[in-house]
Amino acid sequence: MLLEALLVSVLVGAGVVALAPNRYAGKLAAVLSLVPLGGSLYLWSAFDGASNALLGNDPAFETQFAWFDLGPYALQWHVGLDGVSLPLLVLTTILTTAAIVSAWTPIDERESQFYALVLLLEAGLLGVFAALDFFLWFVFWEVVLVPMYFLIGIWGGPRRKYAAIKFFVYTNVASLVMFIGFIALVFGLGDSVASLDLPVIAQTLQEEGALGSFAGLEPDALKATAFLAMFAGFAVKVPIVPVHTWLPDAHVEAPTPVSVLLAGVLLKMGTYALLRFNFTMLPDVAAANATIIAIFAVVSVIYGAMLALAQRDLKRIVAYSSISSMGYVLLGLIAYTVHGVGGATFQMVSHGFISGLMFMVVGVVYNQTHTRMVGDMSGLADRLPVTSGIFVAAAFGYMGLPLMSGFIGEALIFIGAFPSDVLPGAPLFTASAMFGIVIVAGYLLFAMQRALFGPFELATDYELSRAPVQDVAPLLVLLACVIILGIHPDLFYGMIQDAVAPVVELGGGV
Repeated sequence: MLLEALLVSVLVGAGVVALAPNRYAGKLAAVLSLVPLGGSLYLWSAFDGASNALLGNDPAFETQFAWFDLGPYALQWHVGLDGVSLPLLVLTTILTTAAIVSAWTPIDERESQFYALVLLLEAGLLGVFAALDFFLWFVFWEVVLVPMYFLIGIWGGPRRKYAAIKFFVYTNVASLVMFIGFIALVFGLGDSVASLDLPVIAQTLQEEGALGSFAGLEPDALKATAFLAMFAGFAVKVPIVPVHTWLPDAHVEAPTPVSVLLAGVLLKMGTYALLRFNFTMLPDVAAANATIIAIFAVVSVIYGAMLALAQRDLKRIVAYSSISSMGYVLLGLIAYTVHGVGGATFQMVSHGFISGLMFMVVGVVYNQTHTRMVGDMSGLADRLPVTSGIFVAAAFGYMGLPLMSGFIGEALIFIGAFPSDVLPGAPLFTASAMFGIVIVAGYLLFAMQRALFGPFELATDYELSRAPVQDVAPLLVLLACVIILGIHPDLFYGMIQDAVAPVVELGGGV
């Protein structure tokens, strides 16, 4: 019942914070967020290895009992963790605490409601990574949309309502498309399954002849249609080009702490779901369409980086760079090698820390200068030395500097993708994606050179002062996580390899 205790602690914390006076809400939320953070670290320390939760059917910290019957299907409370979900669970709790502390300076109205919604968002995210029943998983998946909509729509920038509605419509329609695809697949299994239990469904789909026809579609056509529907739904959440246009608006209008969670964790919901559903349940369809998927991956890498290169708003630069980074994850997944899929999973965690750190640095700069435009500032390193130093370190982490987690994630993906037997022309796709690193270096070095170095200039009439401790402390924590994972990746990568090995075997990789 450890996972249930974790979820309950977050929900209780959200309720307590919602009732607290505004002036105490931020500090109280930070303290209460330490409970799930400590719980996730305990789960990580107590984790003694488990195979893939969907294919091995022996997840760690598992709880399973009947919930209620829905026609022919029994719905269950089924939660558990493996080497894919546990690192993302830890990432969520660390980023949530960091985001809450970073919000103390910019959030100065309706604080109780803001911090309560952040904790509710955390509960939904933890549920997505822990749930092993589709109905339960889908409930958590949809719950995440609600607090994010209000966090952008109430505390966001001048175009916050437009950004919030666009985010909600895009992701909600995508969820509907994904839901239809998965349920059609379940109906095609007929009497072979009597529940929406994800391990049962995943393992049944691997049995020869288990899938029948449904809605006039023969088994092969049904699998291809379901794969396409689920891929399209999850692609919006990632996001993959061309369904990425909601992301920059959401990031720019969202307050910085919300951008931290949006880039750091919410985008990982999409890649996590692609791994769990498309690449685990339908590996033959994924392998048959490997070239098309790889094209989407490489286009996302290059196009996302080019869009970032064209921006002058620091927040937009980081937002578009997330699209590029998620393209690397998709390329690693379709490689169907241990280091490809494992590197993609590690990159989810690494990018969560680095993108969260980058958005947080941009937030501190904005708090001090009241501008995010690269052309409106220069020479900040002299006035904000600590913040500028962390900015440089975070940017180098994004560029894949050795001894930082970004280097490990990208290196594993490239090492895994080059020899892929599943992906025709794998060396060409991998080399093309590697060119994205050059573009990343271009826009980040440009932004740093213009904003941090040279003679001091500031277009706004504000006196700069040293950033307060509550702004700098979360930056140092996230930077430490990036460096620690870069020096000692096996803190997570060993368990990741164990969890992705059965998926690779299904896909015919090595």
